[in-house]
Amino acid sequence: MDGDRERSVSQTFVTLADTLVHEFDVIDFLHLLVVRCVELVDAATAGIMLADGRGGLQVLAASAERTRLLELFELQNAEGPCLECYRDGGQVSSGNLEHARGRWPTFAPEAVAAGFRAVHAFPLRLRGQVIGALNVFRTEPGALEPADIDLAQALADVATIGLLHERAMRESRAESSHLQTALNSRIVLEQAKGVVHEVAGVEMDEAFHLLRNFARNHNRRLTDVAQDVIRRRLVQHDLLTAARPRADR
Repeated sequence: MDGDRERSVSQTFVTLADTLVHEFDVIDFLHLLVVRCVELVDAATAGIMLADGRGGLQVLAASAERTRLLELFELQNAEGPCLECYRDGGQVSSGNLEHARGRWPTFAPEAVAAGFRAVHAFPLRLRGQVIGALNVFRTEPGALEPADIDLAQALADVATIGLLHERAMRESRAESSHLQTALNSRIVLEQAKGVVHEVAGVEMDEAFHLLRNFARNHNRRLTDVAQDVIRRRLVQHDLLTAARPRADR
């Protein structure tokens, strides 16, 4: 690898790493990755397909519109290198699409008509989990050089790590949000208990039971009842007459 290309490769991975850390945008990240893949690898275009929640594949990024259309065609006809790569979890290639009509009778002629003569698909895989594939197209027949294959797979691996990182962050944010909601609800409940304690002249434990039984008897959420107590939408009489009779059962 010459000095200029080595610097370009290093800069690409640094840029992709920065993208992961700072306000991560999945679409922008994947678009940058396929564009840099074309710049660094002996290829004309590149695209990425990702698995959706139902186990199907969706086109998420393409360096050129004709690549996006070809990959949509591949999905619509359930045939082609990207699908094979995703299904089997290994690299898939054809150095001459003119000779791949027996393998992909629908996809190969369409790819040739779009101006492509060779294709290589790289799995987006971490251990046993495959989440998609990176497709690299060439306009001239011939396989990629071993160094280009290694680099393209490295970019696919970066995409995998980035996507799984984003998923983990999203799930973590959702979990944190749920935790914060629970904490906020607990604060509201404690405030309501304090109100009932002061107004009704009962112990804090009894105040909790009054709130809880009122909520159950009226098929309401405990947090909503607590909010009503704090806002004085529920008064002492409501809680004592409607909740206390069942609290002793």
